Amino acid sequence: MRLLLASASPRRLDLLARIGVTPDAVIPADIDETPRKMERPADYAVRMADEKAAAVAAGEPPGVLVLAADTVVAAGRRILPKTEDEAEARATLSLLSGRRHRVLSAVTLIGEDGRARRRLSTTIVAFKPFHPQELEAYLRRGEWRGKAGAYAIQGRAEALVRMISGSHSGVVGLPLFETRALLRAAGYPIG
Repeated sequence: MRLLLASASPRRLDLLARIGVTPDAVIPADIDETPRKMERPADYAVRMADEKAAAVAAGEPPGVLVLAADTVVAAGRRILPKTEDEAEARATLSLLSGRRHRVLSAVTLIGEDGRARRRLSTTIVAFKPFHPQELEAYLRRGEWRGKAGAYAIQGRAEALVRMISGSHSGVVGLPLFETRALLRAAGYPIG
């Protein structure tokens, strides 16, 4: 049984290794990741995981498993972007300071039968209120670059998290409970 990971994320590979899974190949999906107008964060996450899996599966012979995921940070109905510059990161982190937000991680697995199955993990994360010096110190480290919500919970931002309710691995980028369940249901050998 061949398993393909439709992701360029080294974090997803590391997370899969934690449950004893090593994909046979890593094939990043090349899709348009622009949210649709008025698209809700959960719908967007599921659509992105589905489209990534379908894009990779389309180039493969039948009978392989294709695993894809997408993680979205949301403040209310607002999808927070992957931050590209310091000003955007500062604005995003200022918005999240002292408040709760949701991290939605969707996982799609296309089975050997070509059928897509999916799961969605929702985690609530609350940051402590940031002191200006803490925010500036975090920004100087550059950990926010390319990260949804301008932070990496597996890095220095974890010390700023007051509360988390849900999947820690989902916030990192791949909810392991949901991923393991999908793989086992598809007959993939997991201990």
